[in-house]
Amino acid sequence: MEKHTLWIAALVAMVSLVATCPVFAADEHKVVNVNEADASQLALLPRVGPALAERIIEFREANGKLEKAEDLILVRGIGEKTFALLEPFVTVSGKTTLEEKIKVSEVQRQQEEQQAERRSDG
Repeated sequence: MEKHTLWIAALVAMVSLVATCPVFAADEHKVVNVNEADASQLALLPRVGPALAERIIEFREANGKLEKAEDLILVRGIGEKTFALLEPFVTVSGKTTLEEKIKVSEVQRQQEEQQAERRSDG
């Protein structure tokens, strides 16, 4: 009986670990396709409000589809720091899957965690 309980506990621990791992977690990576998104979808991105969302759309209409996500830096109001916050959540092809606003503090926390992991690994 004890071995059975231990086995179940180990299995539960493994399943919860796999579920929290970004590689295995369902729908972990949500993005906005900046070439197809409307203003309300663009405004879900960190540091993007209605005015910046409209500038992205105006840029897209004037210049055509963005070839790469980095082209967002060409939009007035998006510099390198803002783009660094946007980058994990933008794509230039595929479907928009982001459905709720990303807060800057959340992105900064994730970036700090990734940096700490890199320091401890290397």
